[in-house]
Amino acid sequence: MNQQAGKAQKTPRKPLVALTGATGFIGRYLLKELPKRGYRVRVLLRRPAALPAGCASALIGDLAKPYNMAEALAEVDAVIHSAGLASTMSGSPEDDYRLFNTEATVGFAKAVQRAGIKRFVFLSSIRAQSGPTAEGVLTEDREPRPTDAYGRSKLAAEQGLAETNLDWVALRLALVYGPGVEGNMARLIKLAGSPYPLPLAGLKAEHSLLALDNLVEAVDKALATAETLRRPLIVADPKPLTIGAMIAAMRHGLGRRAGLFYVPKPLLKAALRAAGQSESYAPLFGSLVADPSALARLAWVPPVATQEGLAALLRDAPSA
Repeated sequence: MNQQAGKAQKTPRKPLVALTGATGFIGRYLLKELPKRGYRVRVLLRRPAALPAGCASALIGDLAKPYNMAEALAEVDAVIHSAGLASTMSGSPEDDYRLFNTEATVGFAKAVQRAGIKRFVFLSSIRAQSGPTAEGVLTEDREPRPTDAYGRSKLAAEQGLAETNLDWVALRLALVYGPGVEGNMARLIKLAGSPYPLPLAGLKAEHSLLALDNLVEAVDKALATAETLRRPLIVADPKPLTIGAMIAAMRHGLGRRAGLFYVPKPLLKAALRAAGQSESYAPLFGSLVADPSALARLAWVPPVATQEGLAALLRDAPSA
Protein backbone atom coordinates (compact mmCIF):
# COMPACT_ATOMS: atom_id res chain seq x y z
CA MET A 1 0.00 0.00 0.00
CA ASN A 2 2.73 2.44 1.04
CA GLN A 3 4.89 1.36 -1.88
CA GLN A 4 2.06 2.00 -4.31
CA ALA A 5 1.42 5.39 -2.76
CA GLY A 6 5.11 6.19 -3.06
CA LYS A 7 5.12 5.26 -6.74
CA ALA A 8 2.11 7.45 -7.32
CA GLN A 9 3.91 10.50 -5.96
CA LYS A 10 5.33 12.76 -8.62
CA THR A 11 8.69 14.45 -8.44
CA PRO A 12 8.11 18.16 -7.67
CA ARG A 13 8.19 20.22 -10.82
CA LYS A 14 11.21 22.46 -11.09
CA PRO A 15 10.28 26.08 -11.75
CA LEU A 16 10.66 27.17 -15.36
CA VAL A 17 12.35 30.54 -15.87
CA ALA A 18 12.50 32.44 -19.15
CA LEU A 19 15.76 34.36 -19.62
CA THR A 20 16.59 37.15 -22.07
CA GLY A 21 20.12 38.34 -22.74
CA ALA A 22 21.59 34.87 -22.25
CA THR A 23 24.48 35.56 -24.64
CA GLY A 24 25.69 38.57 -22.63
CA PHE A 25 28.20 38.75 -19.78
CA ILE A 26 25.63 38.38 -16.98
CA GLY A 27 23.17 36.26 -18.94
CA ARG A 28 25.76 33.59 -19.73
CA TYR A 29 26.57 33.24 -16.04
CA LEU A 30 22.92 33.01 -15.04
CA LEU A 31 22.39 30.35 -17.71
CA LYS A 32 25.23 28.32 -16.21
CA GLU A 33 24.32 28.76 -12.53
CA LEU A 34 20.52 28.74 -12.33
CA PRO A 35 20.13 25.03 -13.22
CA LYS A 36 22.45 24.24 -10.29
CA ARG A 37 19.84 25.90 -8.05
CA GLY A 38 16.98 23.79 -9.29
CA TYR A 39 15.60 25.97 -12.11
CA ARG A 40 14.79 24.96 -15.63
CA VAL A 41 15.77 27.72 -18.03
CA ARG A 42 14.20 28.63 -21.36
CA VAL A 43 16.33 31.12 -23.28
CA LEU A 44 14.49 33.71 -25.36
CA LEU A 45 16.59 34.50 -28.43
CA ARG A 46 16.59 37.11 -31.16
CA ARG A 47 18.23 34.67 -33.55
CA PRO A 48 19.42 31.03 -33.39
CA ALA A 49 22.49 30.63 -31.18
CA ALA A 50 24.59 27.83 -29.72
CA LEU A 51 23.47 26.97 -26.19
CA PRO A 52 24.55 24.43 -23.56
CA ALA A 53 23.22 20.90 -23.96
CA GLY A 54 19.80 20.44 -22.40
CA CYS A 55 18.95 24.14 -22.50
CA ALA A 56 15.54 24.91 -24.02
CA SER A 57 15.14 27.98 -26.24
CA ALA A 58 12.52 29.93 -28.12
CA LEU A 59 12.95 32.46 -30.91
CA ILE A 60 11.19 35.76 -30.28
CA GLY A 61 13.05 38.06 -32.68
CA ASP A 62 13.82 41.67 -31.80
CA LEU A 63 12.57 42.50 -28.29
CA ALA A 64 11.43 45.88 -29.60
CA LYS A 65 9.07 44.00 -31.96
CA PRO A 66 8.83 40.45 -30.57
CA TYR A 67 6.74 37.64 -32.02
CA ASN A 68 5.75 34.14 -30.93
CA MET A 69 5.53 35.37 -27.33
CA ALA A 70 2.55 33.27 -26.25
CA GLU A 71 4.34 30.06 -27.22
CA ALA A 72 7.70 31.24 -25.87
CA LEU A 73 6.17 32.00 -22.46
CA ALA A 74 3.93 28.94 -22.18
CA GLU A 75 4.20 27.25 -18.76
CA VAL A 76 6.84 29.77 -17.62
CA ASP A 77 6.79 30.56 -13.90
CA ALA A 78 8.96 33.69 -13.92
CA VAL A 79 10.99 35.87 -16.24
CA ILE A 80 14.50 37.30 -15.90
CA HIS A 81 15.07 40.20 -18.26
CA SER A 82 18.78 40.91 -18.69
CA ALA A 83 18.81 41.95 -22.35
CA GLY A 84 19.42 45.57 -23.25
CA LEU A 85 21.90 48.15 -24.45
CA ALA A 86 24.84 48.21 -22.03
CA SER A 87 26.48 51.34 -20.65
CA THR A 88 29.79 50.18 -22.18
CA MET A 89 28.35 50.69 -25.68
CA SER A 90 29.73 54.19 -26.08
CA GLY A 91 28.40 56.43 -28.81
CA SER A 92 24.84 55.11 -28.62
CA PRO A 93 22.35 58.01 -28.79
CA GLU A 94 19.64 58.59 -26.22
CA ASP A 95 16.98 57.31 -28.64
CA ASP A 96 18.70 53.91 -28.83
CA TYR A 97 18.80 53.54 -25.05
CA ARG A 98 15.15 54.52 -24.83
CA LEU A 99 14.15 52.04 -27.54
CA PHE A 100 16.10 49.01 -26.29
CA ASN A 101 16.21 49.60 -22.53
CA THR A 102 12.86 51.29 -21.92
CA GLU A 103 10.33 50.65 -24.65
CA ALA A 104 11.43 47.07 -25.35
CA THR A 105 11.44 46.25 -21.62
CA VAL A 106 7.97 47.66 -21.01
CA GLY A 107 6.57 46.01 -24.15
CA PHE A 108 8.06 42.69 -23.13
CA ALA A 109 6.66 43.07 -19.61
CA LYS A 110 3.18 43.60 -21.04
CA ALA A 111 3.51 40.38 -23.06
CA VAL A 112 4.59 38.60 -19.86
CA GLN A 113 1.53 40.00 -18.09
CA ARG A 114 -0.77 38.78 -20.88
CA ALA A 115 0.77 35.32 -20.48
CA GLY A 116 -0.33 35.29 -16.85
CA ILE A 117 3.19 35.22 -15.38
CA LYS A 118 3.47 36.97 -12.06
CA ARG A 119 7.18 37.47 -11.25
CA PHE A 120 9.30 39.69 -13.51
CA VAL A 121 12.94 40.17 -12.51
CA PHE A 122 14.48 43.13 -14.32
CA LEU A 123 18.24 43.58 -14.23
CA SER A 124 18.49 47.34 -13.85
CA SER A 125 21.54 49.32 -12.74
CA ILE A 126 22.69 51.52 -9.90
CA ARG A 127 23.03 54.10 -12.67
CA ALA A 128 19.22 54.34 -12.65
CA GLN A 129 19.69 55.95 -9.24
CA SER A 130 22.79 58.10 -9.60
CA GLY A 131 25.68 59.12 -11.78
CA PRO A 132 29.09 57.40 -11.71
CA THR A 133 29.75 59.01 -8.32
CA ALA A 134 27.43 60.13 -5.53
CA GLU A 135 27.61 61.89 -2.18
CA GLY A 136 26.66 59.72 0.77
CA VAL A 137 25.35 56.17 0.72
CA LEU A 138 22.74 55.22 -1.88
CA THR A 139 19.55 53.53 -0.69
CA GLU A 140 16.26 52.85 -2.46
CA ASP A 141 14.67 55.66 -0.41
CA ARG A 142 16.82 58.34 -2.05
CA GLU A 143 15.31 60.09 -5.05
CA PRO A 144 16.80 58.66 -8.28
CA ARG A 145 19.06 61.12 -10.09
CA PRO A 146 20.56 59.39 -13.16
CA THR A 147 22.99 61.54 -15.10
CA ASP A 148 23.27 59.85 -18.50
CA ALA A 149 21.12 58.28 -21.21
CA TYR A 150 21.80 54.75 -19.97
CA GLY A 151 20.71 55.50 -16.41
CA ARG A 152 17.65 57.44 -17.54
CA SER A 153 16.58 54.57 -19.79
CA LYS A 154 16.84 52.06 -16.93
CA LEU A 155 14.87 54.30 -14.55
CA ALA A 156 12.17 54.87 -17.19
CA ALA A 157 11.89 51.09 -17.64
CA GLU A 158 11.38 50.68 -13.89
CA GLN A 159 8.67 53.33 -13.98
CA GLY A 160 6.99 51.51 -16.86
CA LEU A 161 7.03 48.25 -14.91
CA ALA A 162 5.33 50.01 -12.01
CA GLU A 163 2.36 50.71 -14.30
CA THR A 164 1.79 47.00 -14.99
CA ASN A 165 0.07 44.44 -12.78
CA LEU A 166 3.17 42.26 -12.62
CA ASP A 167 4.94 41.41 -9.38
CA TRP A 168 8.14 42.99 -10.66
CA VAL A 169 11.48 43.74 -9.07
CA ALA A 170 14.24 45.91 -10.54
CA LEU A 171 17.64 44.79 -9.30
CA ARG A 172 19.82 47.89 -9.34
CA LEU A 173 23.20 46.30 -9.87
CA ALA A 174 26.45 47.87 -8.72
CA LEU A 175 29.48 47.47 -10.98
CA VAL A 176 29.60 43.73 -11.66
CA TYR A 177 32.88 41.83 -11.82
CA GLY A 178 33.70 38.34 -12.96
CA PRO A 179 35.35 36.42 -15.81
CA GLY A 180 34.85 38.21 -19.13
CA VAL A 181 33.85 41.58 -17.67
CA GLU A 182 34.29 44.64 -19.89
CA GLY A 183 34.29 48.41 -19.48
CA ASN A 184 35.72 50.21 -16.43
CA MET A 185 36.23 46.98 -14.50
CA ALA A 186 38.25 45.48 -17.35
CA ARG A 187 40.48 48.58 -17.33
CA LEU A 188 41.02 48.20 -13.58
CA ILE A 189 41.90 44.51 -14.01
CA LYS A 190 44.42 45.45 -16.70
CA LEU A 191 46.00 47.98 -14.32
CA ALA A 192 46.20 45.39 -11.57
CA GLY A 193 47.83 42.91 -13.92
CA SER A 194 50.52 45.35 -15.03
CA PRO A 195 54.02 44.85 -13.57
CA TYR A 196 54.38 48.49 -12.53
CA PRO A 197 53.84 50.30 -9.22
CA LEU A 198 50.73 52.47 -9.40
CA PRO A 199 50.21 56.01 -8.01
CA LEU A 200 46.83 55.21 -6.43
CA ALA A 201 47.56 55.05 -2.71
CA GLY A 202 46.08 58.52 -2.18
CA LEU A 203 42.63 57.69 -3.57
CA LYS A 204 40.38 57.30 -0.54
CA ALA A 205 36.98 57.28 -2.30
CA GLU A 206 35.08 54.01 -1.85
CA HIS A 207 33.17 52.09 -4.50
CA SER A 208 30.60 49.32 -4.35
CA LEU A 209 31.14 46.29 -6.55
CA LEU A 210 29.09 43.14 -7.18
CA ALA A 211 30.47 39.63 -7.64
CA LEU A 212 28.71 37.49 -10.24
CA ASP A 213 27.99 34.80 -7.63
CA ASN A 214 26.42 37.39 -5.32
CA LEU A 215 24.29 38.56 -8.24
CA VAL A 216 23.08 35.00 -8.90
CA GLU A 217 22.16 34.69 -5.22
CA ALA A 218 20.14 37.91 -5.48
CA VAL A 219 18.29 36.68 -8.57
CA ASP A 220 17.54 33.41 -6.80
CA LYS A 221 16.07 35.27 -3.82
CA ALA A 222 14.03 37.51 -6.11
CA LEU A 223 12.60 34.46 -7.87
CA ALA A 224 11.93 32.40 -4.75
CA THR A 225 10.54 34.89 -2.25
CA ALA A 226 6.82 34.64 -1.53
CA GLU A 227 6.75 38.33 -0.64
CA THR A 228 5.18 40.75 -3.13
CA LEU A 229 8.00 42.94 -4.42
CA ARG A 230 6.99 45.63 -6.95
CA ARG A 231 9.99 47.81 -6.15
CA PRO A 232 13.66 48.36 -6.94
CA LEU A 233 16.32 46.67 -4.82
CA ILE A 234 19.98 47.63 -4.71
CA VAL A 235 22.38 44.73 -5.26
CA ALA A 236 25.96 45.30 -4.15
CA ASP A 237 28.63 43.50 -2.19
CA PRO A 238 28.21 44.64 1.43
CA LYS A 239 31.72 46.13 1.83
CA PRO A 240 32.83 48.94 -0.52
CA LEU A 241 36.52 49.27 -1.28
CA THR A 242 38.92 51.99 -2.35
CA ILE A 243 40.58 51.63 -5.73
CA GLY A 244 43.84 50.85 -3.95
CA ALA A 245 42.21 48.05 -1.97
CA MET A 246 40.81 46.59 -5.19
CA ILE A 247 44.23 46.64 -6.85
CA ALA A 248 45.80 45.12 -3.74
CA ALA A 249 43.24 42.31 -3.66
CA MET A 250 43.73 41.48 -7.33
CA ARG A 251 47.51 41.53 -7.05
CA HIS A 252 47.24 39.30 -3.99
CA GLY A 253 45.49 36.81 -6.27
CA LEU A 254 48.59 36.94 -8.47
CA GLY A 255 50.85 36.36 -5.48
CA ARG A 256 52.19 39.92 -5.58
CA ARG A 257 52.37 42.88 -3.24
CA ALA A 258 50.04 45.84 -3.79
CA GLY A 259 52.77 48.06 -5.27
CA LEU A 260 50.96 51.34 -4.62
CA PHE A 261 52.54 54.72 -3.93
CA TYR A 262 51.19 58.16 -3.10
CA VAL A 263 50.75 60.99 -5.60
CA PRO A 264 48.62 64.06 -4.73
CA LYS A 265 45.26 63.96 -6.49
CA PRO A 266 45.81 67.24 -8.41
CA LEU A 267 49.01 65.86 -9.92
CA LEU A 268 47.35 62.55 -10.76
CA LYS A 269 44.44 64.34 -12.43
CA ALA A 270 46.87 66.52 -14.40
CA ALA A 271 48.80 63.45 -15.58
CA LEU A 272 45.63 61.71 -16.73
CA ARG A 273 44.47 64.87 -18.49
CA ALA A 274 47.80 65.15 -20.30
CA ALA A 275 47.50 61.52 -21.38
CA GLY A 276 43.95 62.08 -22.65
CA GLN A 277 42.55 59.68 -20.04
CA SER A 278 40.83 62.11 -17.67
CA GLU A 279 37.30 61.11 -18.77
CA SER A 280 37.93 57.36 -18.60
CA TYR A 281 39.32 57.52 -15.09
CA ALA A 282 37.15 60.31 -13.65
CA PRO A 283 35.14 57.85 -11.47
CA LEU A 284 38.36 57.02 -9.58
CA PHE A 285 38.15 60.33 -7.71
CA GLY A 286 34.58 60.10 -6.40
CA SER A 287 32.73 57.56 -4.27
CA LEU A 288 29.79 55.38 -5.24
CA VAL A 289 28.62 53.41 -2.22
CA ALA A 290 25.33 51.47 -2.39
CA ASP A 291 23.57 49.85 0.56
CA PRO A 292 21.99 46.40 -0.10
CA SER A 293 20.24 46.20 3.29
CA ALA A 294 16.74 45.97 1.77
CA LEU A 295 17.78 42.93 -0.25
CA ALA A 296 19.41 41.39 2.82
CA ARG A 297 16.00 41.49 4.52
CA LEU A 298 14.86 38.94 1.91
CA ALA A 299 17.46 36.55 3.40
CA TRP A 300 20.05 37.40 0.74
CA VAL A 301 23.45 36.31 2.05
CA PRO A 302 26.21 36.99 -0.49
CA PRO A 303 28.53 33.98 -0.70
CA VAL A 304 31.59 35.92 -1.94
CA ALA A 305 33.51 38.60 -0.04
CA THR A 306 34.74 41.32 -2.40
CA GLN A 307 38.45 41.05 -1.69
CA GLU A 308 38.40 37.25 -2.03
CA GLY A 309 36.37 37.52 -5.23
CA LEU A 310 38.80 40.01 -6.79
CA ALA A 311 41.79 37.86 -5.81
CA ALA A 312 40.18 34.78 -7.36
CA LEU A 313 39.33 36.73 -10.52
CA LEU A 314 43.01 37.22 -11.36
CA ARG A 315 44.29 34.02 -9.79
CA ASP A 316 41.94 31.90 -11.91
CA ALA A 317 42.26 33.93 -15.12
CA PRO A 318 43.76 31.96 -18.05
CA SER A 319 46.58 34.48 -18.45
CA ALA A 320 47.34 34.63 -14.73
